[in-house]
Amino acid sequence: MTLVAGLMSGTSLDGIDAVLVDFSTGLPQTRATFWTPYSDEIRRQAIALQAAQHDELRSAALLANELARCYANAVRDLLAGAKVPAERVAAIGCHGQTIRHQPGAGYSIQLNNPALLAELSGITVVADFRSRDIAAGGQGAPLVPAFHAAVFGDARRHRVILNIGGIANLTDLNPELPVRGFDCGPGNLLMDAWIERHNGVRYDESGAWATQGRVLDGLLHRLLAAPFFAAAPPKSCGRDEFNLEWLMAHLAGGERPQDVQATLLELSAIASAGAVGAWCGNPGELFVCGGGARNLSLMSRLQTHLPDCRIAGTDSLGQPADWVEAVAFAWLAWRTLSGEPGNLPDVTGARGPRILGAIYPR
Repeated sequence: MTLVAGLMSGTSLDGIDAVLVDFSTGLPQTRATFWTPYSDEIRRQAIALQAAQHDELRSAALLANELARCYANAVRDLLAGAKVPAERVAAIGCHGQTIRHQPGAGYSIQLNNPALLAELSGITVVADFRSRDIAAGGQGAPLVPAFHAAVFGDARRHRVILNIGGIANLTDLNPELPVRGFDCGPGNLLMDAWIERHNGVRYDESGAWATQGRVLDGLLHRLLAAPFFAAAPPKSCGRDEFNLEWLMAHLAGGERPQDVQATLLELSAIASAGAVGAWCGNPGELFVCGGGARNLSLMSRLQTHLPDCRIAGTDSLGQPADWVEAVAFAWLAWRTLSGEPGNLPDVTGARGPRILGAIYPR
């Protein structure tokens, strides 16, 4: 049995997804899952580090240490629930917490201290997945399309996999063409930030608050004018580009908060559906993973914008939508240990396939 733990803490900054995956058959079989929320202080520090600040090197190093402790605790609880000793786990694939994503400038920073994580867990750690792809001229993102192709591809069906986390990204699985994938724009990020600012909760469950408002066409038009949406892939984005300050700069003032929320939901739907329409032709199926798959209002708007496409969660393909990205980073770690490339050059723009990640032995 080849067991690998996967850890994912994404742009939404909600917490840590942890999975234990068995690769004995070559395809990932999820054996256990665990989730733990970030503390308010960790979220505050991570958001603050999105921009330059005083003594930020020290702040980043201290937060990386704290994150490593959180990751180690998540792995401990994951394995305890599965009744699996650490000695049986080949590796931990840990994405880390992105605080800056600037591939055009040659870097993407995911906070983590993988050496400390290996020390605390007693398990080999594979981390820093994006750097090698960027060094090869790529965006370093998205990295999950290679996993999507391996797990969700079908030789007879043209389907798209849409991951809606803080940022939305898609993978175009057309059996007649090379795999393509890229970031679409904001997923849950802006909606989460806006409802937390006004209602003090971290997310809009099922999009219920958004349904109490109406779409502000002028605001939507201004938001969609951002150059990112018209740019051709390969492309990727993050909080550097889409954040609460960016949103505030586009408000006229006096908008009802629920109307802004409705507009942000529509922005996410149009960004994703528009990307499918512009770059993926006419897929027959679209399967959604990430937290956005649980937003019923968002799923409904996607279906409205893509009326001829069957839309469902990845649960129907055997991979629960909430855990797909964590499983993907377990898969990427397994690829690294096997000496196999983890990127797709047609997706990231890299000069060729590369073995991703750095290995920190137990």
